[in-house]
Amino acid sequence: MSAVRRKFGDEYQAVGPARSGTRRERQRFVDKNGRCNVQHGNLGGESSRYLSDLFTTLVDLKWRWNLLIFLLTYTVAWLVMASMWWGIAYLRGDLHRAHDGTYSPCVANVYNFPSAFLFFIETEATIGYGHRYITERCPEGIVLFLFQSLLGSIVDAFLIGCMFIKMSQPKKRAETLMFSHAAVVSQRDGKLCLMFRVGNLRNSHMVSAQIRCKLIKSRQTPEGEFLPLDQCELDVGFGTGADQLFLVSPLTICHEINSKSPFFCLSQRSLRSEQFEIVVILEGIVETTGMTCQARTSYTEDEVLWGHRFLPVMSLEDGFFRVDYSQFHATFEVPTPPYSVKEQEENPSLLSPLNSPGNNNKSRREQVCSLDCIDTAGEKNKIPFKLQKISLRKEDLPRRPLRMTSSNTEKTCSTGDLLKIQEIRPISNSEDSDDRIQLKALKINAEALTESASDLKLQKNPQSMCPLEMKLDDNFPAKL
Repeated sequence: MSAVRRKFGDEYQAVGPARSGTRRERQRFVDKNGRCNVQHGNLGGESSRYLSDLFTTLVDLKWRWNLLIFLLTYTVAWLVMASMWWGIAYLRGDLHRAHDGTYSPCVANVYNFPSAFLFFIETEATIGYGHRYITERCPEGIVLFLFQSLLGSIVDAFLIGCMFIKMSQPKKRAETLMFSHAAVVSQRDGKLCLMFRVGNLRNSHMVSAQIRCKLIKSRQTPEGEFLPLDQCELDVGFGTGADQLFLVSPLTICHEINSKSPFFCLSQRSLRSEQFEIVVILEGIVETTGMTCQARTSYTEDEVLWGHRFLPVMSLEDGFFRVDYSQFHATFEVPTPPYSVKEQEENPSLLSPLNSPGNNNKSRREQVCSLDCIDTAGEKNKIPFKLQKISLRKEDLPRRPLRMTSSNTEKTCSTGDLLKIQEIRPISNSEDSDDRIQLKALKINAEALTESASDLKLQKNPQSMCPLEMKLDDNFPAKL
């Protein structure tokens, strides 16, 4: 934090993300975790479409329902198939003659339902203990065995595949992609921009990562049609390729606010009364699995900070770059005009430093420099016009005002002042004729006065100074 203050000044103050308790909550279209708050109702006969795509329906279910379906499916299948084997043994009379050594049953050593259930489990799991086995004199048992093998393979492929896809879903990879809690509006490269930050917590990269932004806002068309959730595209560098991200370190995504932007008329004052939501969609291919991953978040108008900028999180260590994610969401205030881009284009004077909102928060160095400029200008205005003109041509002369008083009681000129005036020489060959005459007269008067300094001190009669005063008045400017 001290490094930031040394770089940006003491007037910048870092602030954290806005807390949920300090801003008013409203209904979101997309939650911060990417879940869409949309529920479909009154489907009628369209609900049968879920059964036509049963595999996707099971994958989309929550884990508790998936586990319940997984257990129920295997339990019911095992009980049904065990009941069928027990039914065959009961119809053939194997249960009553199971201990007869001369009788050949359909399934050996099946006496009751538990033994029939164990035979089914041994057959399904291909355990084969060897105590219970099917004989060749039972054709119905052979058909049931084939049906059991096919049905078991289908159930295993369906349920185990569903569980595997659900465990390897790219949604879990999206949880390691971070978005800043708030978006900021400030100037970058002299342009007003809407910015937010994205980051990747894993060392594995996102291949072909691309980011898109949607503005969701209600509006009414010129024909009178009301669109409750109208989606508008926000340009985050689609034309320049800036939307294609190399997401190795945290990046700040920038949307330039111009005449084509939906925020062209947005100002700091109107931001308080607006109601919109910015949906951010980050897509990419997971490097380890090759599956497409999508992460989403949203920013409401309460989460857009005007006049803020993100703190830097990158630092150079011994041979590598380190990212400090503790400052990932932190921002600090910067001077930003509170006017919209439309107002700034219509009235360019709003961009002047005097009208800038950060003018009151100038640093001490800027204030001292401005005061020095004002003092220099004030001293310069005290010099006569023609002497100013001469002094501007000689840059190495010190900027000191010539203080020559002319009053009724005292009209004396010191020899040193006249000698200083005598030292002024024009450095350009193209001087005005008036400047040459004036400098020549000053030189002559200075020589006349320096011949006898003691005589000048003894002269007290004002009348004896009249010729000299007349000569000086003829050559000096009117003020002197």
